[in-house]
Amino acid sequence: MKDFLKNIEKIKFNEKGLVAVVTQDVVTGAVLMQAWMNRESIEATVKTGKMTYFSRSRNTLWIKGETSGNFQYVKKLLLDCDKDTILALVEQVGNACHTGSYTCFGDGNYEVMDIKDGKYAIIDELFDVIKNRKVNKKEGSYTNYLFEKGLDKILKKVGEESAEVIIAAKNLSKDEVRYEAADLTYHVLVLLAELDMQPKDILAELRQRR
Repeated sequence: MKDFLKNIEKIKFNEKGLVAVVTQDVVTGAVLMQAWMNRESIEATVKTGKMTYFSRSRNTLWIKGETSGNFQYVKKLLLDCDKDTILALVEQVGNACHTGSYTCFGDGNYEVMDIKDGKYAIIDELFDVIKNRKVNKKEGSYTNYLFEKGLDKILKKVGEESAEVIIAAKNLSKDEVRYEAADLTYHVLVLLAELDMQPKDILAELRQRR
């Protein structure tokens, strides 16, 4: 990213010394937000590795996540062909929008995009339900039961479901593998929620290994 600073003179800042920036999740591909940067915020972003914007209402720099903990770790900064807009590719921690939504452009749009592309919107949907069960009890909920029993019980189920997947594969049964793998995935998601982790943490790790 230091190379980006070498081209900072090419940026067409507006009359107030600002340039528009569109921020995109490098893991999911979702567009998270649109904001503004000036020369100082760009330099701070490159130096700290955390997205630093310029607040027009407060007339000051602000680090995304400095109060919420939902930091954006910048992976790449790109300048568009007209040199008047920056694309920031980031690793998003938590939700990007101040409303609590993952993206400022609406979680619904994000889900539709993922369903259309055959990606993993159902994983996010299921994980939201699991997180809700962690804090809100529902009578007869198996997920609540797992959280109440604690980590050891959850780990036991992950181990059992892993064994079921192995047995299904040895039986050369695609139907059994599909069913048991779904059970395993669910229990792994419960484990992530128990440890205050997210599916995106796993996706980010996989991307780093590419």
